Amino acid sequence: MTVLIKKPQVLNKVQQEIRSLLVKKGSVVEDDIQKLLYFKAVVKEILRLFPPAPLSVPRLTTKASIVDGYEIEPDTTVYVNVWAIGRDPDFWDNPNEFLPERFLNSSVDFKGQDFGFLPFGSGRRVCPGMALGIAEVEVALANLLYSFHWDLPAGMVEDDVDLDCLPGAVTHKKNALCLMAKSYL
Repeated sequence: MTVLIKKPQVLNKVQQEIRSLLVKKGSVVEDDIQKLLYFKAVVKEILRLFPPAPLSVPRLTTKASIVDGYEIEPDTTVYVNVWAIGRDPDFWDNPNEFLPERFLNSSVDFKGQDFGFLPFGSGRRVCPGMALGIAEVEVALANLLYSFHWDLPAGMVEDDVDLDCLPGAVTHKKNALCLMAKSYL
């Protein structure tokens, strides 16, 4: 929600998509999500910039290797910096900008086949809860966006909201986000 509050044009566009599809249906269910292409792009862009875990599950090398010019000895523990990859200009144009449109008409998915987008890892160590996690995030966020108008508290402006995250095993905001919700339905 934080990044959407800072980008009201994106918030309005994604709410319009959800509300025009569901027209007073009451709630969003998982079957509705596949029809919400812009919404799905928004979720991917959020997870690109704010992956659930900033570092991948550690891996142990089995033999000496050279990766990008670096010599890696056998039995070395290796972490993939998922957070940095999501902001790497070698993979993304304007990597620090929130641009959901980059995922429209794109085959990039959550399965870890594209090295630039690994919010749930890849290969044999991909997050086993990936499908459930994605479904939960999509349904919960879609219902929040469908059911409420979101505003900052009186006296606050977009620049007062920060995107800072604390370091740790999982990504979470440094400062709480306080919003005003007004029922849409």
